[in-house]
Amino acid sequence: MRDFRKLKIWNQGIELVKLIYQLSNKLPSEEKFGLRSQITRAAISIPSNIAEGCSRNSEIEFKRFLEIAIGSLFGVETQLVIIEELALISSEELKPIFELVEKEGK
Repeated sequence: MRDFRKLKIWNQGIELVKLIYQLSNKLPSEEKFGLRSQITRAAISIPSNIAEGCSRNSEIEFKRFLEIAIGSLFGVETQLVIIEELALISSEELKPIFELVEKEGK
């Protein structure tokens, strides 16, 4: 069993969650049950799946949870693109989040 707290990808995932929550508070209130809900749930899923994968005894199971986490990361990136395309938040404000998403994906 791995200690997920020591994994760089888990720690970056936690940082991404914090940034996403800060961003979601800037979204219009009518997005409470739309983009805001979707992007926060997807972001939380990233470090959660990494942590859950660490509890598994086999490499195959661990890798499966990492695949789920990367799927959630791609979901977050897609939702960020939508936010940017709808001009809900400026590209400049989104830039550091996109950079962290790219870093987390590697």
